Amino acid sequence: MERERDLVAALRAELAAIEPTRACCRRAERAGLGDAALGRARSPAVARLAVRLDDTNERPSSTEPGFDWSRAAEHCRMAWLRGRFLACGSLSLTPGGAHLEFVLPIGDAEVLAARLEEAGMGAASRVRRGRGVVTWKGQERMLTFLRRAGATAATLEFESRGVTRALQGQLNRVLNAEGANLLRAVVTANRQVAAIDALAASGKLGRMSAFDQAVARLRREEPGQSLTEMAAALAADRGRVQRALGRLEAAAERSDGEDAAARGIGHRVG
Repeated sequence: MERERDLVAALRAELAAIEPTRACCRRAERAGLGDAALGRARSPAVARLAVRLDDTNERPSSTEPGFDWSRAAEHCRMAWLRGRFLACGSLSLTPGGAHLEFVLPIGDAEVLAARLEEAGMGAASRVRRGRGVVTWKGQERMLTFLRRAGATAATLEFESRGVTRALQGQLNRVLNAEGANLLRAVVTANRQVAAIDALAASGKLGRMSAFDQAVARLRREEPGQSLTEMAAALAADRGRVQRALGRLEAAAERSDGEDAAARGIGHRVG
């Protein structure tokens, strides 16, 4: 968890360190900061940013005409969104993924959600305890926002974590699949050995073909071998070995049936 907190802190510090060169972007970002630009910033880094952006000494507001989203250029819109995140956004990292949200007055939340939708980064919006909450839970849109907002280093770290998590998940799936395959192979081999033992005990194994007997002998001696390994040892193809094992099991089942029928006749005669 400490690493996650450090990463979130680094993200906020990276965004707060961005100082737009365009005057229009500086005004847009300061408008996005809203009350955080009036001495009510949540962190010293954001407070310092507000001071650096203060070119006009105008009272900033995220919704006042000082920032006209409809006429703003793309770079100004992203500056405003960056200010919104620094002022009222938060990011949580868990083993299951990431969760980014903005918490702000209900009216401002509606404005933000509409603008994010227009920018191609639509987010869910709801009311929680009398406040508006705009949320991203999908990592793709969250990373798109962070990348466009200028958090290049943090975005690369998030993407790296995502790749690592995906690889770990894939590895776990492969290991689970291999474990399941191994279990099935052991169960199958034990069943085949039991069938061969039964045929040998009844004397019926000696009536089968020479190849089937060779397969039976090898399976009893090396029950852990795969079909491919058995085929190589017998200088035969894999399919032929598999069919021989099938014949051995089928013969054992017929033998059991015949023995059961014989016992039934004996009981009736008795």
